[in-house]
Amino acid sequence: MQQLRINEIFFSIQGESVRAGLPTTFIRLSGCPLRCTYCDTEYAFKGGKRYSIEALVEEAKKYPTKYITVSGGEPLAQKDCWPLMTALCDEGFEVSLETSGAFDIAEIDPRVMIVMDLKTPASNEEEKNLYSNIPLLKSTDQIKFVICDRDDYLWSKSLIKAEELEDKVCLLMSPEWENQSLRALANWILEDGLKVRYQVQLHKVIWPNSYGPGV
Repeated sequence: MQQLRINEIFFSIQGESVRAGLPTTFIRLSGCPLRCTYCDTEYAFKGGKRYSIEALVEEAKKYPTKYITVSGGEPLAQKDCWPLMTALCDEGFEVSLETSGAFDIAEIDPRVMIVMDLKTPASNEEEKNLYSNIPLLKSTDQIKFVICDRDDYLWSKSLIKAEELEDKVCLLMSPEWENQSLRALANWILEDGLKVRYQVQLHKVIWPNSYGPGV
């Protein structure tokens, strides 16, 4: 039987991506092979409850939204994440995937909106980036850069130019929540006229110590 180890399932406001602000059901998978310096979900590295794909689909139906985000940890570290996303799409949900980009995305159901977090140098996980994923992204997908400092910004800008990403996918830039100045990143983007979407983690503005009501 196909089963996944799930850390939590909850209903909240989507805080990031082009769907920011939308009421969304989150399915957070347990486990992650990365150890980013700014990780805010270390609690998802271990543990969790096992669910069948069928049980997860039924659980998702309990919430009043068609939007579902499959997150982690790193959800693609569990092989049954692929059929889970397909099953959710088959039920009419609009599914997004939050992934580090350290795993091959070639076989992901094309109906899934991929939000790929390319790791910047200050994350200490830059070497895990699988750059062969970039040509596989659809126009509806997004690449996210978490900016910890000026060097991260310059690295991201260089990669955007080298890969000619500005007209291929939506590009997201987020200041690292604890340490990076919100205003500094905004100023850098404006000074360079960079074609990216600036975003903050909206859920942290609304619920500073959690991911949503009761979470």
